[in-house]
Amino acid sequence: MNYLSHFKLMAQYNLRMNKQLIEAASMISHEQLTSDRGAYFGSILATLNHIIIADIIWLLRFAQHDKRYHSLLDLSDLPIPTKLDDTLYKDFALYSPVRSRIDNAILCWINDEVEESDFHKTLVYSDTRGQTSEREFSELVAHLFNHQTHHRGQLSTLFSQLGIDIGITDFLIDIPDAQLKN
Repeated sequence: MNYLSHFKLMAQYNLRMNKQLIEAASMISHEQLTSDRGAYFGSILATLNHIIIADIIWLLRFAQHDKRYHSLLDLSDLPIPTKLDDTLYKDFALYSPVRSRIDNAILCWINDEVEESDFHKTLVYSDTRGQTSEREFSELVAHLFNHQTHHRGQLSTLFSQLGIDIGITDFLIDIPDAQLKN
């Protein structure tokens, strides 16, 4: 498998899904966004915050992997979370443009800055507790996208409980049809 091609598809999927969630969230009240719905992080907004927090943490770690990763370094002016359940954006109006900025940085990074050989190296990083780890970079990038997908699944359930259909969530529609490529 070519990691770069796969992660380009995942970045497109990530962008599409986050746009769908932003659209769904813009349809409900602040109270509906912030009330505890029994999810792991409680509310819709808290779950959205958790995804963005993990993205910031991982992308800033990834930025150290190669000096070519300018689009990720550009995110270093965002608030740096200290815990995975921090709430960086208590107001959805503040959250939405940051989510778009991060998604566009991921696209730029994957499409213009990363090289296939980068995925075959390891990344040394410290976790939020200060423990050092060294792991294969491709697996960490896969984790970034898998983590987002996991929590977006939770969010699709929360929106569904409010009677809101967020649209097609399958990655399948982002995978080009091989017959159309020929």
